[in-house]
This record gives sequence, structure tokens and C-alpha cells, in this order.
Amino acid sequence: MTTAADLIAQLEARADPAIRVGMKRFGIVTSDRTLGMAVGDIRALAKPHRKNHALALELWEAGIYEARILAVAIDDPAQVTPEQIDHWRSAFDNWTTCDTACFDLFDKTPHAFDEIDRWAGLNDEFRRRASFALLASVALHAKKLPDQPFLDRLLLIEAAASDSRNFVKKGVSWALRGVGRHSPGLYRASAALSERLAASQNPTERWIGKDALKDFTNPKLLAKLGL
Repeated sequence: MTTAADLIAQLEARADPAIRVGMKRFGIVTSDRTLGMAVGDIRALAKPHRKNHALALELWEAGIYEARILAVAIDDPAQVTPEQIDHWRSAFDNWTTCDTACFDLFDKTPHAFDEIDRWAGLNDEFRRRASFALLASVALHAKKLPDQPFLDRLLLIEAAASDSRNFVKKGVSWALRGVGRHSPGLYRASAALSERLAASQNPTERWIGKDALKDFTNPKLLAKLGL
């Protein structure tokens, strides 16, 4: 049986210092617990171990960046609890761990909207970003969900649009664009909010509004939504 220690040894054996240098340039390396490995290689390593919840929990606790990305790829959404989600979220210290956990795991659990609502009021930059990364992920992936849960959360987007911290404002923009891509009705509501933000005197709100409008005026998106 493969253990967390076995997989960590494989990660360490494949570590590439050159990749680590590149990761640092993009704000991914935040401690010495980053080895340097391409995400595609981590996902390949995860394939034989999919849905192994216990193994994912062990890997996360190792505190190594690559081991945590591997844990996200391995875990079983059906076994993920709200307590686990909040515990993992509390350790976010870079945008890639945050976004990967939200995009590849948390959004597939039934707890996503509750976490979105709670995290939107957090003060830590990456933990608040997690609210909007998760909202974007659910909007983009859960295509069968009705519009109303997303319409309700445009209020969260508007309330956070003045947060000038880099990773928060980019997360808010991502959420706004993701919600707008969910359906024609949400496109109209999101585009209207984007126009209001783009006209704001607040520079962060204005940036988010204009960033979203660039996406919303894309002819390919309009054709996809039948608009």
C-alpha cells in the first residue's frame, strides 16, 4: 500500500530547482517547504490514488506545497467535511494552493455556498480570496444549478469590490466573470454590475468593472450564451 511518505519521497526525487525559481517569480513559493515541480507531473502522480481520502489528509499535513496540491488531486469530495475545508483554508498562504483547492475539490462538495458566505468576511488576503475563487469555481462547473444562488452572491462581490489587495481584487473579478458565464440571465446581471463598478470613483472597483467588461464583450462568450 502506498503511503504519504512514499509519495512525498517521489515528489522530492522529481524536484527541480529551476522550476522552484520560476514559481518564486510568480509568488507561489512562500517557504522552504516548496520543492519545485510542474502541476501536470503532480496530477500524473495522483492518478492511481484518486478518491483516497485518508491519504489526502496525510499529504496535506506534511505542509509541503506539492504534497498539498497532490492531496487536492487525490481527495474524494464526497468525504470532505466542512471542518476539513475550513482547516485547509486556514493554511492558504499563496494563490495557487487557494485556487487549486477551490477549483478542483471544494466546489464539488455540498458545502461550497456556506463556505463562500463565511469566507467573504475574512480579513486575511488569501482566505478572503478563497471565497471568490470558490464562487467562480462553482459558477463555472455546476452548470445545472439555478441562477438564484449566484444572483444572491453578487452582493458579496459588490461588497468586496473595494478591497484593493492584489489577490482579493483578482479573485473578486474572477468570481464576477465566472458568475456571468453561468447563464444568459446571470450574464446580464453581472454585466450590469460590471458597468456600475467601471464607472466608480474607487480605483479598485473601477479596475474590477473594466476587467470583467473585457470578458463580457467577447464575441465568443456572447455566442456561447446565445446573446
